[in-house]
Amino acid sequence: MSGASFARVASQVILVNGVSEDHTNVFDSYEERGCDWRDTLMIPFYCALLSAILHLVSLLRGRFLKGAPLKRSGFNHTGESRASPAPPQRYESYLARRLEAVGGTSILVYRFVQLLCVLSLLTLSTYGLWHDASAGAVSSDIVIEGVQSVVYLYLSVLSCLALLANPPYEHRAYIHASLILTVSWAVYLYRDVWPLATAGQSPFDLSEGKILWAKIALLSLSGVMVPLFTPRKPSLQQGQEEPAPEETASMFSLLMYGYLEPIIWKAWRIPRLTYDMLPQLAHFNRVEYLATQSSPHLDPLQRKTRAHFAFGLIRVFWLQLCNLAVLDVLLVLAAFAAPVSVNQLLVYLEKGEAGVSIRPWFWIALFFFGSVLRDILVQWFIFNHTRINIRVQAIVTNLVFEHALRIRMKAGSSTAEGPPTADAEEPGSRSTAAREGTAGAGTDHKDGSHLVGKINNLVSGDMRTLDEMSLYIVFFVVEWPIYVVLCTIFQYQVLGWSGLVGIVITILTLPLPGYLAKSVKGVQEEKMKRTDSRVQAVTEMMNVIRMIKLFGWEPRTAAQLDAKREAELVSVRKTKFLTSCINLFNYALPYFVMLSTFFTYTVIMKQELTASAVYSSMTVFDMFRREMQSLFYILPIFMQGVVSLNRISDFLWNTELIDRYVDAERTSVGVSTESLSHDRVDVIGIRRASFTWSRDGAPSPTPGGTHIRAFVLNVDDEVIFQRGKVNLIVGPTGAGKTSLLMALLGEMHYLPSGPDSFVSLPRDGGVAYAAQESWVQNDTIRNNIVFGSAYDEIRYNKVLEQCALTRDLSLFEAGDLTEVGEKGITLSGGQKARVTLARAVYSRADILLLDDVFAALDVHTSKWIVEKCLKGELLRGRTVILITHNVALVGSVVDFVVDMGPDGRILSQGTLDSALARDSGLRQEVTEEQKVLADVEQKSEGDKSEDGQVKQAVGQLIVAEEMEDGHIGWSALKLYFENTSRRPALFWFIYVGSNVVHGLLMNYQAWYLGFWASQYENHPASDVPLQHYLTRYALLTVAGMSVVVFFVMWFLHGSIRASKIIHRKLIRAVLGTTLRWLDRTPTARIITRCTEDIQTVDDGFSASTQMLVDRTVPMILRVLAVVLFSPIFVIPALVVSGLGGLLGSVYIKAQLSTKREMSNSKAPVLGHFSAAISGITSIRAYGAQEAFRKELYARIDRYSRVAVMNENFNRWISARMDFIGDVFTTSLAIYLVYASRLSASNTGFSLNMAAAFSAVIFAVIRTFNVFELNGNSLERIQQYLQIEQEPKPSPEGVPPAYWPSSGKLVVQNLSARYSPDGPDVLHDISFEVASGERVGIVGRTGSGKSSLTLALLRCILTEGEVLYDGLPTSKINLDALRSNITIIPQVPELLSGTLRQNLDPFSEHDDVVLNDALRSAGLFSLQEEGDRSRITLDTEISGGGGNLSVGQRQVLALARAIVRRSKLLILDEATSAIDYKTDVIIQKSLRTEFGRDATVLTVAHRLQTIMDADKIMVLDAGCLVEFGRPRELLEKEEGLFRALVEESGERETLYAVAMGASSSA
Repeated sequence: MSGASFARVASQVILVNGVSEDHTNVFDSYEERGCDWRDTLMIPFYCALLSAILHLVSLLRGRFLKGAPLKRSGFNHTGESRASPAPPQRYESYLARRLEAVGGTSILVYRFVQLLCVLSLLTLSTYGLWHDASAGAVSSDIVIEGVQSVVYLYLSVLSCLALLANPPYEHRAYIHASLILTVSWAVYLYRDVWPLATAGQSPFDLSEGKILWAKIALLSLSGVMVPLFTPRKPSLQQGQEEPAPEETASMFSLLMYGYLEPIIWKAWRIPRLTYDMLPQLAHFNRVEYLATQSSPHLDPLQRKTRAHFAFGLIRVFWLQLCNLAVLDVLLVLAAFAAPVSVNQLLVYLEKGEAGVSIRPWFWIALFFFGSVLRDILVQWFIFNHTRINIRVQAIVTNLVFEHALRIRMKAGSSTAEGPPTADAEEPGSRSTAAREGTAGAGTDHKDGSHLVGKINNLVSGDMRTLDEMSLYIVFFVVEWPIYVVLCTIFQYQVLGWSGLVGIVITILTLPLPGYLAKSVKGVQEEKMKRTDSRVQAVTEMMNVIRMIKLFGWEPRTAAQLDAKREAELVSVRKTKFLTSCINLFNYALPYFVMLSTFFTYTVIMKQELTASAVYSSMTVFDMFRREMQSLFYILPIFMQGVVSLNRISDFLWNTELIDRYVDAERTSVGVSTESLSHDRVDVIGIRRASFTWSRDGAPSPTPGGTHIRAFVLNVDDEVIFQRGKVNLIVGPTGAGKTSLLMALLGEMHYLPSGPDSFVSLPRDGGVAYAAQESWVQNDTIRNNIVFGSAYDEIRYNKVLEQCALTRDLSLFEAGDLTEVGEKGITLSGGQKARVTLARAVYSRADILLLDDVFAALDVHTSKWIVEKCLKGELLRGRTVILITHNVALVGSVVDFVVDMGPDGRILSQGTLDSALARDSGLRQEVTEEQKVLADVEQKSEGDKSEDGQVKQAVGQLIVAEEMEDGHIGWSALKLYFENTSRRPALFWFIYVGSNVVHGLLMNYQAWYLGFWASQYENHPASDVPLQHYLTRYALLTVAGMSVVVFFVMWFLHGSIRASKIIHRKLIRAVLGTTLRWLDRTPTARIITRCTEDIQTVDDGFSASTQMLVDRTVPMILRVLAVVLFSPIFVIPALVVSGLGGLLGSVYIKAQLSTKREMSNSKAPVLGHFSAAISGITSIRAYGAQEAFRKELYARIDRYSRVAVMNENFNRWISARMDFIGDVFTTSLAIYLVYASRLSASNTGFSLNMAAAFSAVIFAVIRTFNVFELNGNSLERIQQYLQIEQEPKPSPEGVPPAYWPSSGKLVVQNLSARYSPDGPDVLHDISFEVASGERVGIVGRTGSGKSSLTLALLRCILTEGEVLYDGLPTSKINLDALRSNITIIPQVPELLSGTLRQNLDPFSEHDDVVLNDALRSAGLFSLQEEGDRSRITLDTEISGGGGNLSVGQRQVLALARAIVRRSKLLILDEATSAIDYKTDVIIQKSLRTEFGRDATVLTVAHRLQTIMDADKIMVLDAGCLVEFGRPRELLEKEEGLFRALVEESGERETLYAVAMGASSSA
C-alpha cells in the first residue's frame, strides 16, 4: 500500500463528517498493484533490517574503538564496562548465572515465552510459505511469505540472544525483538482488524483463515503483553541496599502503578503505615545525586552568569520538561477521541446505518480506548511532573542550606550564635540596598532582621508555591495553545465559522484576567512579606518563649501576633478575592462564548441546530472551558510561584556572604601569601587591618530614626599569637574581644590598611571554637562532645574529667546518653559551657579559640578546669586563645596577653606583666585577686561528691511527634467548620443550598440546549422561535453566574474568619503551655504548625473544602439526570459509586499515613536549619559543614521518600478510578446505541451527563482524599490545642489594685517537681524575706537554685505555700504574678528591633525613664560619649541580641528590670559575663535604684557579687541547708557556705566584704 493511500485512509478515520466514498476502493487498488516493496507487510522487514545494521555497528564499534574482543566484552548491572566473567565455580549452576545476567526469574520466564511465540510464528510462516508454493500462488505472495519467514527467523535469533547473551547485549536483543514484534502487530491490526469497522470491507489476509487469527494472537502476546508485563532489570547504585519498586516494575505496572499494590493493601490491613515500611527511595531522587547534577547551574558560586534562578532550574530539568511537553501533546490529541466519537455516534442515531460508512462499535471502541489512553497519559504526565516537584524541593532546600552556611549571619541574622560585639546590619539597610541596585528602591530596611524567618519561609511556604511550576510551564508553552487550536478546528468543522466567534471573544477578553493576574502578583508579594514578618515573629517568640512566660507577657505577645496575622489575612483576603474574580471570569466566559456561538450559528448563519452538533460541540466547549479555567486558575498561582522564584533568586544573589566566598584572592580565613614571608606562613595573627560586621560598616541612620550599631575592630600594627602556648585576650565589656576571634575565623569583613596587611589562621591542623554563648545540638551529651570525630573512650573519659563533667553525668540516669534538648534546655548554663569546652578539647585541632568559658562557672569549677584542663596533657603543645574576665584565675597558665581598649583597638600585647604595667585598671583588679590566690588551697568541685543528690531522670527528652491513626477526626474538622461563622449551621446551609441551585440550573441549561436542537427535528426552521430560546438560554446563564458569585463571596468571608480564629487559638495554646512541654517539644515542630499547617488552612484546606462541595453537589444531580432518562443505569451508577468508595477507603488509609509521616518529616528539616544557623560560627570554625550537609541529606531524603509515596498513592487511585469511569461511560454508550430508543438529543444529554458523572464522582473521591490530607494540618493544630496548659486567668485570681505594695516573701514547706510523675527537686523549703532585703542564693551545680526561682514564679509543679506581699501566689492569676516579679536569667534574651522596643516592648514609658534605667544598669560606663558604636535607644538589636556581647545583653536585661520596677527581683547568674568594674556599678544600682521595699534574690557563682547581701541562702540537693546573714554563716565551722568561700580563692576579700556589710547593717 502506498504511503499516500495510507495517509488518506488515516485522515478519513478522524474526519468528523464521515468517510469519503472512495474509501471502499483503497483495498481494491491495493490488490491491483500487487505486492512490492511498498507493501505494508514489508514494514517489519525494514525494521528488522535496521535492527541488524544497528547491531552490526555496535559490534564493530566494540571491536575497533574499544579494542575489546567481541565475545569477551560485557557490562555490569550499572552499565559500566567490566572484565570478562571469571570461570564459574563448581557450585554455581548455569541457570543461576543466566538468572543473574538477565535480572531474575520473572524476566527469564517472560523472555522464554516470547521465544516460544516467535518460534510458533516462524512455524506458521514457514507453513504458509510451503502452502503457497504447493498451491501455485503468485510469486509476489511467495516473496512476502518468505520475507516474513526471514523476519521471524531473525526474531528467533534475537530472542535466543535475549536469553543466552551477556549484558548488555541480552537487553539490547530483547528490546529490538519486542519493537519489531510490536510493529508487526500494528501492521496486522491495520490490515485485518480495521476493515471490520467499515461497511462493505473484509480483512485483507482473510484467506489465511484461522492461521491469521493465530498470528494476531501470538503477536499480541509476544509484541504487546510480554513487553508490557516484563519487569525491568534491577540496577543498584553505590550505597543502595535494594532497588526501589519503581526501578524494577514492568511497563504495565508503571502505567497502572501496580507495584504499589503490596504496600497499599498492607496499609489497609494494619492500623498505620510507618516510615520503615515504605519502599526505598530511588537513587535518582536522592538529594546528593541531585545536588551534584544541579549545582553547576544553580549555585551562585559555580554559575558563570548572574542569571535568574528560574533559568537555572529550566536548564537542570530541560530533558524532563521536554518529556512533559511530548506527553502533553499526546494527551491533548487523545482527549479529542471522546468528542469525535460522540459526534459520530449521534450522527449514526440521526441518519441510521445507511448514512454512515463506519460501524458504531468502532466509535464506541475509540471512545473507550481513547479515554483510557488519555487517562494513562494524564497520570503519567502528573507522575513525571510530581517527580520534578519533589526533586526541585530537595534541590532548593539543599541549595538554601548550602548558601546559609556561607552567610555573614550578623548581616541580618536574628538567632545565630557567635560574635557578640557584632554590628547587625540587615540586608535591607543602606549597605545592602546599595548592593541590590536591581532589587528596587523600595526595599524595606528591616528585611534583614527577618532573615531567619525568611529562610524558614523559603524552605516551607515558598516550596509549596513551586510545587506545580513544571506543570504550569508546560501548560502555557504547549497544552493551552494546542487545545485552543484543536478546539477551534473542531468547532469550525461542526459549526462553521461561527465556531471562530468564541475564540475571537476569548482572545479579546484575555487582557482582563491578565490584569487581574498582575494584581495578584503584587498582592502576593505583599502577602509573602507579611507572612515573613509573622513567621519571624513566631520564630522569635519561640526563641524567647521562656522570657515571655517568666515576664507574664503571654497576652500582650499574643495580641502582637494577632496584629501581624490580621495584616497577613488582609493580603490573603485580597489574593483570594482577586483569584475568585479570575475564576468567576473564567467560569462565565465559556458560557458566554457558547451563547455567542449558537446565536451566530442560528440567527446570523441561519443554520439548524442538531443533536450531534450541540452535544459534540458542548463536549468541546466543556474541554475549552476547563482549559480556560485552568488558565485563569494557574495564572495567579503561577504569579505566586514567580514571586517565590524571585525571593529565592534574591536570597542567593543578594545576601551578604563572608569574605572567603566573595573574594577568591583575599580570604579572611586563610593566609595572604602576598603579605607574609615564607617563614611566617604558619603564624596566627593580624597586621594592619580593620574589621566590620558588614561590607559597609559605617553607621547609617534609618528613616525611623534608628541607627545600626557599627562596631569596627582596628589592628593598627600587628598582633601575633604564640603557637603552642596559652594566649589571653582581656578588656572591658564590649571592647571587641570576641570580634578579634571572629576576625581570625573570617566571620568579619576584612579591610586591609596597606599592601603588607594580612589576617592568618592556619587550618591545616584543625581549629576548635567554644562560643561565649554556648551552642549545643539537640542530641546526646556524648554526641555533642564527640561532634562527628571518632570515639576514643580513653580520650573521652579524660575530657570529661578535665572539664569537670564526670559528676554532672552521674546526676543523669542516662549518663552521657542524655538528650540535651533544644538549645541545651536539659543542662544548666555551667553544664552547657563545659560541654562546649569539652567539644573543643576532645577535638584533635591544633588551635583552640575559647570565648569566656568561665563566665557561667563557679570559682571552684573554674579553678578545676584551669588546673586539670588548661594545664592538662590534652592541651599540652596546642595553641589556645582564651577570652576571660577572670585574669587572676588563669594568670599562671598564660604565656601571651592582648589587652583591648573600649574603642576596638589593642592597647598592649606581650606578657601579663607588660599588660598590667600599661593598664592600671587591669593591674588593680588582678593585684587583689593574686593576693588571695597565693594563700588558698587548690580544691575543686570534682573532688567532692554530694550525698543525697537527686538523680535527674532525663534520658530521652524529646518525645516522638504525635500521629493519629485512621481518618481525620470530627473534632479537627469541627475546629474549622464551627469558626466560619457565629452561626455555622446557617452558614453551611446557605452555602450548600446555593450550590444545589446552581447545579440544577446548569443541568437544566444543558438539557435545554438539546431540547432546542430537537425542535429542528420536529418543526421547520422557520417555525422555531430563535429569540425565545436564545433569551431563555441567556437568562439561565446569567442566573447561574449570579448564584456562583454569591456563594464564592460567601465562602471567602467564612474561610478568612476560620483562618483567623484557628491561628489565634493555636498561638494562645502554645503561649499557655507549661515549660516542661516546651522543653520536650522541638521548636521546629511548633514553628511548622504556625507556618506550613496554618498556610494549609489558609489555602489548601479552604480550597479543598470549597472544591468538595462544588463537585459533590453536581455529581449527585448528574447521576439523578442519567437515571431519569435511563433508569436501568441506577444499578451501574451505584456499583461505580461503591467501587469508588471502596477504592477511596483503601487509598485514604495508606495516604493519610504517608501524609502524616510527610508532615512529621518536614519539621526535622526545618529544625536542622535552625540548629545550623544558630551555631553557624562554630560549624564554620570546626569545618563541620560537610557533616551537617550529610545530616541534611538524610533528612531531605527521608522527606522525599515519604513524598514520593504520597504522590504515587495519588496516581494509584486515579488510574483505577479513571478506568472504572471509562467502563461505566462506555457501557452506557453501548446501551444507548444498541438497546435504548431515546432520541439523539436525549442520548447526547445522557452521554454528556454520564461522562461528567464518571469524571466527577472520582474527582469527588479524589477531592475528598485531598480534603482529608489537608485536614491533617487541622488535626496537627488540634493536637496542639489540647496540650497541657497552665491555669488560665479567672476573675477570682485578679489581685487587689494596691498589690504588691512591698516585696515581703514568705515560703512555707515548698516542694517542687518538673512533671507529675517526676521526683521532687525541692524538698520542704521554708524561709522568710523581709521587704527590701537582698538575699544571695548559692549552692553547687544541681542544688536547686534555678528550680527555686521557677517555683516562685509557678513555672513548675509546686506544693506548699508561697506568700508574696501577704497573698498566696497559688491564688493569683499567673500573668498578674509574673508581671509583678522580674527575673533576669543567666543568658538574657532580647527581641529584634530597637533598644527602646526591648526595654519597653508595649510602649508604656517615655525615653527619660528608659535612659535613666540604662544609666543605672551601668551601660554608659561601658562606652564613651563619642564612641561611634555607642548604644542608644534607637540602636537596632538583632534577634536574641546577636549584635551585642553577652555582658552587654545582661546590662540591658538589668535595665529592663529597672524599668519594670517590680517589688521582687530575681537575678539568676545575671552578671556572669560582666567585668568586675561593671559588676560593682550594677550591684550599687541594685541597692540604690530599687526602693527600700523591693526585694532582690540573687543566684550567683561569683561569691563577691552576693557577699554584701543582707542574707545568704545555701541550697544543697534541693534542700535549704543554711539561711542567715553572711557573717553568721561564715562563723559556722562546718558550714557549707564557709566551705564555698574557702574554696573560692578570694577568702580575705570575701570575708572583708561580709564583715563590712554586717557592720553597716
